[in-house]
Amino acid sequence: MTNPIIPISPVINFADFAKVDLRVGQVISAERVEGSDKLLKLMIDEGLENKRQIIAGLGKSYEAGELVGEQVVFVANLEPRKLMGLESAGMILAVGAPEAKVIKPAVAVANGLRLS
Repeated sequence: MTNPIIPISPVINFADFAKVDLRVGQVISAERVEGSDKLLKLMIDEGLENKRQIIAGLGKSYEAGELVGEQVVFVANLEPRKLMGLESAGMILAVGAPEAKVIKPAVAVANGLRLS
């Protein structure tokens, strides 16, 4: 598998990095977004009462059902935005292009745990 190496982004200071809230959550449902070959609508158990909807561009790498039950790392404090008319409240971390692999904890941890 060959992936192009992208140059490193400009340097940021620690205070800016500390603003990014990375959490672990479990995918409790996943479905393809109608009209898109790459978007999946994921519902994430983030350890709170409410569940979080994230629209992720993982549809070319995963069938929707493959991610159900998996813990993933996501950005919890990203400003929500609409994709194909659906609100996305976060971003799943993944590596690789064109075939993306989601970032998962090596061992099961509590949903909602913050990465440090």
